[in-house]
Amino acid sequence: MKTAAWQVFYHLEILFSFLTMATGLAAQEPIRLQERFPVGYQYHVTTKVDLTGTLTPPAEKGQPATKPLPVKGEGAIEYDERVLSVNAEGQVQKTLRICRRTEIKRTVGDQPQEATLRPAVRRLVLLRNGSTEVPFSPDGPMTWAELDLIRTDVFTPALAGFLPERPVRPGDRWDATVAAVKELTDLEKIEDGKIVCQLDQITTLEKRRYARVTFAGSVKGINEDGPSRQTLEGFFYFDLESNHLSYLTLKGVHSLLQNDKEVGRNEGRLVLTRQVHSRCKELSDEALKGLVVEPNADNTLLLYDDNPDLGVRFLYPRRWPVAWVKGNQVALEGADGNGLLLTIDPASRVPTGNRFLAESREEMEKMKAKVLRTDPPHKLDGTPPLEHFALEVELANQKFVMDYYVILQANGGATVAARLPSNDLVALRREAQRVAWSVVITRKLDERK
Repeated sequence: MKTAAWQVFYHLEILFSFLTMATGLAAQEPIRLQERFPVGYQYHVTTKVDLTGTLTPPAEKGQPATKPLPVKGEGAIEYDERVLSVNAEGQVQKTLRICRRTEIKRTVGDQPQEATLRPAVRRLVLLRNGSTEVPFSPDGPMTWAELDLIRTDVFTPALAGFLPERPVRPGDRWDATVAAVKELTDLEKIEDGKIVCQLDQITTLEKRRYARVTFAGSVKGINEDGPSRQTLEGFFYFDLESNHLSYLTLKGVHSLLQNDKEVGRNEGRLVLTRQVHSRCKELSDEALKGLVVEPNADNTLLLYDDNPDLGVRFLYPRRWPVAWVKGNQVALEGADGNGLLLTIDPASRVPTGNRFLAESREEMEKMKAKVLRTDPPHKLDGTPPLEHFALEVELANQKFVMDYYVILQANGGATVAARLPSNDLVALRREAQRVAWSVVITRKLDERK
């Protein structure tokens, strides 16, 4: 079974060790280790990860240092993938993936954490942007957690950077590319260090020839957690019959740094296997007919459905990430100065459009903002209906539009206040309204609270 492939290769390593003396360094002719990724190329990938370590939460200012928390986790990922496009240099730019299994479980201290991919978005398009992957599903909106889960997975075409650019003999060494090291370490920037590869041996198993390549090294850089150092040691097998990287295993140590001092440490093992030229019906030419594989305003929307206690679900554009959630409010903030505040309330506490307008104008006066123009409250036809009004405002020599919406539903209601800079007003207004239209109150809100 494909799901047990990593176990098979793990035990094959024992067999290979016995063959070393027989094959040894017999192959003296230089060989080329190169995997190509033409459009239409398909492969099956299985990954298993085990993690242990500690994490020291940052202490609040003026407070004593916090105690390290134990961290333990495991993950399993399995999918079929097809290359959809490559650039002029042959580097993969876009793939279509069918996820069979995507599960990550972790415990920090005594707090369990779990991430998985919903069946509704198991079919994904992955866009390669520099050294990162940007996924979306042609079948529905993803959550931010799902987006992050796929983004941190190993994009196997990038592992081609562990292969040498020239023909090599056993004993030859070369440096892995920066892009490949970033892919395995998830570092956004590498400031120092490198990973060195070496062709260890050529061996034969069941009439197939394999090149065994070892790699080791340490790199220092920055990821989303801040400064860190990663030390890797492992090996991979390159199938010389099908010309593909078929198996990779590594042991790694990830150290979180603060002023060059280690404040957290995770140790883990990754085992990855690949089979090429597999044929998946869901990736066939027939399955691709009519499928939208280019990103657009619809298929890149994200789903907020993270807090059952809050009782709200809505869609939002990726350039409006969730900034914070407090009480009955959710705030979205974009990099361009745009922002949106969603407030959830029982139906009896949701203001009318006229009352919300009066409250908003009063708030602007407190902020010493000048209201240049008012669009009065009016109904927007739809299901459920919305009430909308707007204020054009000048504050601190900056002009912007405040867009407001009132939402009433059977389970409760909500108000939306969106700050829209004038530099992209039309598009931002369309996006804010789309957020308002998508709001669903998912449970009956208690009138007594």
